[in-house]
Amino acid sequence: MSPTIFRRGDLRFFFFSREESRPHVHVESPDGEAKFWLDPVIALAQNYRMKPQDLMEALRLVREHEPRIRAAWSRHFGR
Repeated sequence: MSPTIFRRGDLRFFFFSREESRPHVHVESPDGEAKFWLDPVIALAQNYRMKPQDLMEALRLVREHEPRIRAAWSRHFGR
């Protein structure tokens, strides 16, 4: 299961239900996917073929929506 947190344009922000406990978010674009850590600071964890402009937009949106992403994480994982 991979609940969607929100979408912006072609970007989908989500996480996998059975993954590591460190808070993070995945972002899917038409061309690839990236993973961003939320702790200790927001940072790119991995990039799988996401175009540079989509990657920068995803990072901007993760920063902008950090409280929303953390709230979704807490609701889903109970942490």
